[in-house]
Amino acid sequence: SIYNEAVKAGHPDRVFQFASTSKITFAGAGVACLSASKANLEVYLKTLAVQTIGYDKVNQLLHARYLKNYDHLIAHMKKHAAILRPKFQLVDEILSEQLDGLGIATWTKPLGGYFINFVAPKGAAKRIVELCGKAGVKLTPAGAAFPYGIDPEDAQIRIAPSYPSLEELRTASELLCLCTKMAALEQLI
Repeated sequence: SIYNEAVKAGHPDRVFQFASTSKITFAGAGVACLSASKANLEVYLKTLAVQTIGYDKVNQLLHARYLKNYDHLIAHMKKHAAILRPKFQLVDEILSEQLDGLGIATWTKPLGGYFINFVAPKGAAKRIVELCGKAGVKLTPAGAAFPYGIDPEDAQIRIAPSYPSLEELRTASELLCLCTKMAALEQLI
């Protein structure tokens, strides 16, 4: 726990930890929580008291009733994993088959979460997204994971494989590889 480490180092007030059920239950309507030192929570609660009229108690009750306990939460997340794992594996398989060893891209192989971080050649991410878009595949905007969406190296693309079907994902991943090769070649020319 980062909080425990901060306490050991004598700095318990340096850590705020946030969590949400947004990607667990219903995006945009999840229940959020905050973990921090007692002093930080006291300051936060004073600020929150003037920022909100009241909490969404109905939504909190729905979550408390649905996510009955820790074991139920884990079982629910295993269902998510069963849906998402094949999609992430397919993207990794296609990227590996078509781009591995070319020296023009790297990507993460997440063990959880909803995104793959794809690193294109410097200065090529926007062009790759543009090429994919022209071919009919909408990608997350290049640099989306950066503040204000500005990637100073124009190299990062966040891949979100959770929504498309496996068939659509295969086509989109193959197109991403082709567009990455095209953008890399354009840079060489």
